[in-house]
Amino acid sequence: MAKVRILTDRVANQIAAGEVIERPAAVIKELVENALDAGASRIEVEFRHGGRSLMRVEDNGQGMSRDDALLALERHATSKIQEASDLDHLISYGFRGEALPSIASVTRFLLQTREEGSDLGSEILVNGGKFVHVRDCGRPVGTRVEVTHLFNSVPARRKFLKTDQTEAAHIVHCVRLYALACPRVAFTLIEDGRVVFRSPECLTLAERVAEIFGRQLTEPLVALEASEPGFRLSGLIGRPGAGRATRHEMIVYVNGRPVDSRTLNYALIESYHESLPKGRYPLAFVFFECDPAAVDVNIHPAKREVRFRSEAPVRSFVIRAVLQRLRELSRPESGIMPAQGQEDANAGTPMPDWGAGRWLQPGSGTIGMGVDQPPVNRGAEGSAGRGMAGGPVSEQGSVSAGMPPAGGRIAGAADRVPVPAVRPPEFTVPAWRFVGLAHGNFALFETLAGLVLLDRRAAHERVWFERLREQFRAGAVPSQRLLLPVPVELDTIGSALLLDRRDFLHGHGFEIAEFGRHFFRIESIPAWMEPADAEPFLRDVLGAFRDGAISDRDAELDRDELARLAAAKAVRLPETAGERELMALLSQLFATRNPLTNPAGRPTYIELNHSELARRFQGGQAAVR
Repeated sequence: MAKVRILTDRVANQIAAGEVIERPAAVIKELVENALDAGASRIEVEFRHGGRSLMRVEDNGQGMSRDDALLALERHATSKIQEASDLDHLISYGFRGEALPSIASVTRFLLQTREEGSDLGSEILVNGGKFVHVRDCGRPVGTRVEVTHLFNSVPARRKFLKTDQTEAAHIVHCVRLYALACPRVAFTLIEDGRVVFRSPECLTLAERVAEIFGRQLTEPLVALEASEPGFRLSGLIGRPGAGRATRHEMIVYVNGRPVDSRTLNYALIESYHESLPKGRYPLAFVFFECDPAAVDVNIHPAKREVRFRSEAPVRSFVIRAVLQRLRELSRPESGIMPAQGQEDANAGTPMPDWGAGRWLQPGSGTIGMGVDQPPVNRGAEGSAGRGMAGGPVSEQGSVSAGMPPAGGRIAGAADRVPVPAVRPPEFTVPAWRFVGLAHGNFALFETLAGLVLLDRRAAHERVWFERLREQFRAGAVPSQRLLLPVPVELDTIGSALLLDRRDFLHGHGFEIAEFGRHFFRIESIPAWMEPADAEPFLRDVLGAFRDGAISDRDAELDRDELARLAAAKAVRLPETAGERELMALLSQLFATRNPLTNPAGRPTYIELNHSELARRFQGGQAAVR
């Protein structure tokens, strides 16, 4: 009996489907790409139960004749290329000709299409790779593809699908990518009979971003336009300081194709090295254009990744273009306001007060936070309307006597909940002698063994992390009610995540009310938070929900992750600190469970012993007295 045999077309198509169809979103991706390649100006996408039971993509493109429709269901049948050399100047999304036969081999596949000039359309039904019927049908010019019973012929593949919510999130993200890529194409997305978004034809990318992500997200965005011989970069990027905790709003296109390019992603992140704190990612919707022959779009089965022939020039060009734009925004004469809630990576650098025409020092007019004192709740000016500046908040969260409510809030019973103390010390407070403060953030101590440099921010984060974690475990989170609620506009995925996990947020000091479709109001916030931080912190938490860092599976891990996010926001370092404050910080730090690192694993202090000092100064030949 022969050991080598040729696979049947049905088996070959199902194997190919394993590369093309990883999940329902991959089906939507292939069908939307076909619609765009057909010149559609209107595309409607509908799915149910995360795409398991139904996926439908309908367009008003060119349509196909019956012969072309039947041929399109054959392997490697395509109208996009003829020769291998055509790959060097691709202008279409699809080109392999594997999508439709692969989809039809593992689903119940219904295709209806009609080309212009034909009186009747054609309907083709394929079930698990087997043709059921081919007949005439009535329909307008264009194509409609309806896919049901995903993986009906390979049920083992169903077990690898995630929950309906997860699969739906991937579909929504996929459609948004192509809607952004083609602002002049009208998109409609329907989930379980409910319209997720309906975006008409938009003249600009900014209009499409506002339609899909919400107009609040477009406020910190500015236009980017740069070109050099062979390269062009355009789109929208965030102002300095406008960052996110995840990369979900950092979207890159190469020649109009949404891709995941390490070269471009890292170039964007590096460009914001001085404009965003470490661990934050820029807002970016950028389109990179180059000679199609200089980029390989055929290295990934799902065409998600690309490879540039020469990556170094591409990376250098993107960094130069973005840095030049960011520097333009940093000039006072640019007339562009800094992003609200901008985080200053260099605490000692003066920040311009553009509205008053004068310079303000960060932290001026505020009371320095010792380790036993929660941060001052300052009022925020502007459209959010958080109220007037107030007095400091005591350890119990109540307002100091004789002072107005801070941050435009009303002190309630929740403010009087005592803050749980950090657990009793397990480490002995070392006998260090304070020497001085360097660069505002580093405290220098002399020890019997040498010298110690203490990172004040990292130490405060460790103390706050354990304090907040104890609060979360005890279920006693002091809350402050805002006189003027903070409005928040979210995209569709963010809205769904917030509605699903609103009880979790309510249990940790937030009160959030739904105010309209994708609009919410933050009415109460935890006592440790400043009102100006409420919106960016909520977006960071939603990003953690989306990444799975905070899930429903383990309440203890969820509390720890939320405490990590909160600790970074709770710290408000005063510009200067004396020996008394720093020794109190040491006492609190060594009362924590792990005083050696902050919640992110960064060391809180480093030590240079006598041997190290002798080696550096005297080559290790002389001993330190």
